[in-house]
Amino acid sequence: MDLAFIPSPSTGVVHLGPIPLRGYAFCIIIGVFVGVWLGNRRWVQRGGRSGTVADIAVWAVPFGLVGGRLYHVITTYEPYFGKNGHPLDAFKVWQGGLGIWGAVALGALGAWIGCRRRGIPMPAYADALAPGLAIGQAIGRWGNWFNQELYGKPTDLPWALKIDPDPAIGRIGGTYHPTFLYECLWCLGVAALVIWADKRFRLGHGRVFALYVAAYCVGRAWIEYMRVDEAHHILGLRLNDWTSLVVFVLAVVYMIVSAKKAPGREEIVEPEWQLAEGAQDDAAGTAHARVAEGAAEVKLTKDTKAAEGAAGGKPDPAEAAGSQGGAKT
Repeated sequence: MDLAFIPSPSTGVVHLGPIPLRGYAFCIIIGVFVGVWLGNRRWVQRGGRSGTVADIAVWAVPFGLVGGRLYHVITTYEPYFGKNGHPLDAFKVWQGGLGIWGAVALGALGAWIGCRRRGIPMPAYADALAPGLAIGQAIGRWGNWFNQELYGKPTDLPWALKIDPDPAIGRIGGTYHPTFLYECLWCLGVAALVIWADKRFRLGHGRVFALYVAAYCVGRAWIEYMRVDEAHHILGLRLNDWTSLVVFVLAVVYMIVSAKKAPGREEIVEPEWQLAEGAQDDAAGTAHARVAEGAAEVKLTKDTKAAEGAAGGKPDPAEAAGSQGGAKT
């Protein structure tokens, strides 16, 4: 008998009239907004312009969603293009199925396009966005909870996840490891690690993003190992485990090579904006200096005239008036 467990929602969608409101979609949307908000704050702290992160996200987010779906459909093609598959279901994103690797890869392409249009260095943008991406993933994982999917092996732990049976899709009811919750907590830890390391070591030139990727891969590997949903295996390991290993190695190599070739952190992350701001500050400083110089000249002229009057030059009007008044008295 299970004394404690995490309940699953009875449904992942609520209808507002004819409009379906899906929990999975809400989690993805909220995650995107939080990620962009935090990325914007970090970008401004680095000297960039507020709103730039959101402008580039207009390119990155759609590319990321398409990439995430493509990765899922390609690596899990049987329900769509296998025997008795339904190809049109590949477009039903709300039913779940977004591969993080495809989302990051194609999302990076979209971000590169946006950065290129704005004349912004892509590594600096990625560094500013990295912690927000991790937190966005943490929020997005709750979409799996709404859909009762991607859970782990059976368990009777107090934090086990209760899954309802569904014969239509072959889902067996019971209590399972809540891998969505594990990954959520891991992503929050990754965000905290990245923010701390960035402040402590002043990482730059894409190394903040690389640290996020490497740290995420470590957690994803052991979480993936716990999952029981169907997946392709290579040499006894799930495909996503191999992907995690390869991406982890690439991220670490990038951090090492980047630190040698471009140590430190970028001083200018948004050239046009920062240079324009600097020119305005210089102009304001020059104007202030000219005003101060003019005031000094006026004061010097007054002091000079006063000194000349005291030395026997033209009499000071106030002194002359005083002398005349004294004679009359």
